[in-house]
Amino acid sequence: MNSKIEHSKSAASGGDMVKYVGAVLLVLAGLFVWFWFSTPARAVQLGAWSGQLRALAVVVGLVAGGALFMLTAKGHQVREFLSESRFELRKVVWPTRQEAIRMTWVVIVVVIVLSLLLGGFDFVIQKLTQWFLGR
Repeated sequence: MNSKIEHSKSAASGGDMVKYVGAVLLVLAGLFVWFWFSTPARAVQLGAWSGQLRALAVVVGLVAGGALFMLTAKGHQVREFLSESRFELRKVVWPTRQEAIRMTWVVIVVVIVLSLLLGGFDFVIQKLTQWFLGR
């Protein structure tokens, strides 16, 4: 078996905790702007672009929070996982278009055959039950 065993740290460092809180606050700040300026009276303060500016605040909050999270130890693990996943995806032998179409038809035919078979069993059991309860 080809696997790495890593021992997880029991607790995050103090710096990471500050970054986690900061990331959450950035996301919440973007959401706060969205909801704060959702009323028509406050939306007037943003002018004609109020909807776009509110959406931009949410996007900026999410991106900034995600970027700050990526600077933590867990963020490093996420980046490493994504890097390894990308490396593994390069090793995949993808089917050709012809193979994919052929396999799709096989799946369609098998689904139709099995549905007809199950429908037939259901019909037979229904008729047997009606016959038995009718006596």
